[in-house]
Order: sequence, then C-alpha cells, then structure tokens
Amino acid sequence: VNMADIENAYLTAPITEKVWTVLGPEFGDDAGKRALIVRALYGLKSAGAAFRNHLAECMKHLGWAPCRADRDLWMKAEVRPEDGTLYWAYILIYVDDILCVHHDPGVPLAKLDEYFKMKEGSIQVPEFYLGAKLKKTVLPNGVVAWGMSSSKYVQSAVQNVKEYLATLPGSRALLKKATAPFVGTYRPELDVSPELDPIMANYYQSQIGILRWCVELGRIDIITEVSMLSSHLCLPREGHLEAVFHVYAYLAQHHNARVVFDPTYPEVDMTAFIKTDWKSMYGEVKELLPSDAPIPRGKEVDLRLFVDSDHAGEQFTRRSRTGFIIYLNMAPVVWFSKRQPTVESSVFGAEFVAMKNGIETTRGLRYKLRMMGVALSGPTYVYGDNMSVVHNTQRPESVLKKKSNAICYHAVRESVAMGESIIGHIASVDNVSDICTKVVLGGQKRNHLVGMILHDIYD
Repeated sequence: VNMADIENAYLTAPITEKVWTVLGPEFGDDAGKRALIVRALYGLKSAGAAFRNHLAECMKHLGWAPCRADRDLWMKAEVRPEDGTLYWAYILIYVDDILCVHHDPGVPLAKLDEYFKMKEGSIQVPEFYLGAKLKKTVLPNGVVAWGMSSSKYVQSAVQNVKEYLATLPGSRALLKKATAPFVGTYRPELDVSPELDPIMANYYQSQIGILRWCVELGRIDIITEVSMLSSHLCLPREGHLEAVFHVYAYLAQHHNARVVFDPTYPEVDMTAFIKTDWKSMYGEVKELLPSDAPIPRGKEVDLRLFVDSDHAGEQFTRRSRTGFIIYLNMAPVVWFSKRQPTVESSVFGAEFVAMKNGIETTRGLRYKLRMMGVALSGPTYVYGDNMSVVHNTQRPESVLKKKSNAICYHAVRESVAMGESIIGHIASVDNVSDICTKVVLGGQKRNHLVGMILHDIYD
C-alpha cells in the first residue's frame, strides 16, 4: 500500500463554467483588462466536480476502471509476478488524497504523477490518512496485518479541549480518571440543565463533529455515547457539554486504541446454526447476484454480523437503539449505533428491527465486495443474543401477525431462505454489538467487550 497527495489539485482541471475577471495591478501592463478563467479555481461551486471528472478521465486513460459500487474506487486486473496470483489492484481517491493497493504501488502512482503532479515526497508507505495512523503489525498468530489508530487525532482533540477549559472562569481541567465515557447513570435525554447560549452551543456542535470522526476512525468504544449526545445538537444543555468533557477525559486516559484488519479466517461454530427447508414459506428464492460483477480474484472472505438492541432504552420516548458490528474475516469494517424510528412494545420487536437494519447493511456490503471482485465464501453469519428472534429465523413454521414487526420478521427470514444470511445465537457477554446499544460502565464487562474489538486500548 502506498499513498500520494496531488499538488494544487483543483487547478489541474479545466473550468466547466464561463467565468471572467478584471486583472489587478499585479498583472502589470495587462492590469484593467478582462480575462477568462480557464482553470477550476478554489471556491467555485463546480471546482470539485471539475477536478473529479478530469481525474476520472485520466484514470480511464491509464487503464483503470471505476468500481460500479463506488465511483471513487478504481480497479485494475493484475498478476503478482512472484507466484502468478491473480488479483485486483485498487486506487482509492478521496479528493486529492490517494491510496494505492498493488504489488508494486509506486509504479501506478509514478505514472499518475506524469499527469497530476504529486507533492514532493508524498508517494510513500502511508503513515497518516484522513487523520488515522496506518501501520503494519505482526499479530500473535504470526499474521501481518494493517492497523488503523486514531491516537494522534484523539490526543490532539483532547489537548485542544484542555486548552479551551483553561480559558474558562476558574481555569477548569478534565477529570484525571474516567473508566467509562459517561459518568454513572447519566442519560442525556433526561437532562434539564440550562440551555447553552449560541456561542457555547456552537462549540458543543463542533466537539460532537470531532467525536463522531473519532468513531469513524475506529473508536467503537464511544459510539453509543456519541450517538446519544448527537441527538441534542439543536438544543444542547450545560449537562450535555459536561458529558462531552467526560468523554474527552475517558479518551485522554485511553487514547492508544487500534483497529487491526486481521485477514485470518474466523472459527465459526456451525452447531449454532440450523439449516432448514424454506420452500414452503418463500418458494425458490435465491440471493440476487449482480450480473455485471467482475470476475472474482484472490481469496474468499467471510462476513459476520453481530447485532443487538436496547429495548426502550431511551427513557424520554421509550424508543429502542439498534447496534451492530460487521466483521470481514477477523476485521471489524462497519459499526453502527442509532435510535430506532419507532417505539417497539417488546424486546422481540426491537431485536427484529435491529436485525433487519443489520442485514440490509450487510446486503449492501456483499454487493460492494462482489463489485470489487472479492469472492464471498457463503452466507453472512448473523449472531444475536435473543433466543426468540433466533428461533423465529431458524424455523419456517413460526408465525408472526403484528404488522409492524412482521415486516422486519419476513425481511430477515427471507434473507435466510435465499441463503444470504444464516442466524445463530451468541451469549450476551460475547456479543460485541452490546457496546453499540448500551452505556456499559467501566469494569470487567466493558473491558471484555472493548478488548474483543480494539487492540492496545488498555496497555
């Protein structure tokens, strides 16, 4: 994997609008003349689109094709010279930041450099990408894998908050000890402290944005708390801001966390899954496969979905929370926590809503992987800790008539019937998605769940 950064990106693209200006005194004898602008200047509404389209034309010229599931991911069929392995090479483009996955990534980046000048010294093995530190690591099983750490981003955010607190009356500071993101049994939805003034409300909103990016960079251990605080962006209160400071106190104490993209195949206990004949209920249904998917290259991958809900956990509206984590082999790649849009009267209903959302997300991921030329080994292994839901998705003869729940019920069961998913039970203590639905206080349970997801956090 190599990275690169395009220099003066937008200015490399021709403008797509008709824009003129009057030349200033810095143009010497031409001052006062009207001039047409021919390059996509920064600040023009169409500059980003113009650069993106210009770069896309160059990528096609160099023999790369856009992935149909993500037009900013470019693919090319390659052969590894040392052993003849067929694989897909990738170039990921985020505006002017580029990542190349290739057996010799410097070659395609050097070729691209002939058309789009890269910043000097930017073609290298990645260290930081979009705020995350990337580094190869050797796992205890001897496997070499890439790891993604948000430690530097987190430490910088914590330092900014510390400096801000020092400017407040009384020269405040973060707590020196915080074993969990929230203190005690704090519930943001029940907070009736005074409302923040516009300036402090704006500060609160900016800090939520930073914390949400921490979650994007792998801090799954604060996903529920940040999601709950995000629900109060329109009318934040003093207590909500205090809760934000407590989250930062926790991050200050536990900043060194990594998500490791372990390619090892998981050990799947097939006794947890029951295969039955669903023809009498849903007929000859099969998973819909994209007809225009590229030929798969490389090894197959396993997908696992851990799903959970917190029934009526939101004490003001009594809505439940959906949480799930999707693993590709042993690597967490998707994490999600969000309040459900409806009030469910039973744990059973809340769990089915959560499972439907998780399966729909997994379905999109299965499509994207296939369009990237990645082969899937079989159905997604779905783990839930509610036995009623597991039984109702393993046995065709079970029935459900309540309409609001039946929609989710049939959506999940049809996914099982078509072979896209297979449902099994997992003990609540080992269900990693529990961290995405509940405010788990410090202690052995929290340490166990977080330790199953993140590396180095308690070192």
